Amino acid sequence: MDKQLLKVDNLTVNYGAIRALKGISFEVKQGEIITLIGANGAGKTTTLHAISNIIKKNQGDVFFDGVNISSMSPDKIVSSGLVQVPEGRRIFANLSVKDNLEMGAYTRKDPYKEDMEKVFGIFPRLKERIKQVAGTLSGGEQQMLAMGRALMAKPRLLLLDEPSMGLAPILVDEIFSVIKGINETGTTILLVEQNAYKALNLASRAYILETGEIVKSGNAADLIKDEAVKAAYLGG
Repeated sequence: MDKQLLKVDNLTVNYGAIRALKGISFEVKQGEIITLIGANGAGKTTTLHAISNIIKKNQGDVFFDGVNISSMSPDKIVSSGLVQVPEGRRIFANLSVKDNLEMGAYTRKDPYKEDMEKVFGIFPRLKERIKQVAGTLSGGEQQMLAMGRALMAKPRLLLLDEPSMGLAPILVDEIFSVIKGINETGTTILLVEQNAYKALNLASRAYILETGEIVKSGNAADLIKDEAVKAAYLGG
């Protein structure tokens, strides 16, 4: 688990006069679940977008498996094995469940039928609704579809942006259990999550972002006991 899979070095992003990220650096090792936690507007989603090259960086570099991907196009980044599940799911609402999953494999040249079966193994409900129009699925099912679509790209590193947002508590437990399972099958995970308690219980390490800066980092088990972290993020 010692191999560094992702290295973010001095990442700076400005939105006009606003410095959304102020030169942050962190790493993710192969096999880990790492979480970024922080209040709304701390820069968590911006970090993921900058890693995936969906938004422009003003400064800094991103290395994936030793390769500098800072100027690589987002589709090439997906092909290299770094795949993001966006906040708000962003499924193709007018397409069927099957079509959405096939869209996840669009960068692949190899057969993917077996991978679709694997996705159905993780999310049996998607198989039941394979022909259903994705926009008519429940919120939880749409989140499953967004994750399933990302898995179709065969990620080595999965970036998850607020996977529990807007879900009922019972579904949140289910999604977190699935994330753990995906990690156990060999996919490294970088998780951005509002539910700090759940995220820290799942992750091995965590970085805490405040107004575009990493203010604390360490083992998740230690941070969950940290009084300042408790007060700011864990409701006590």
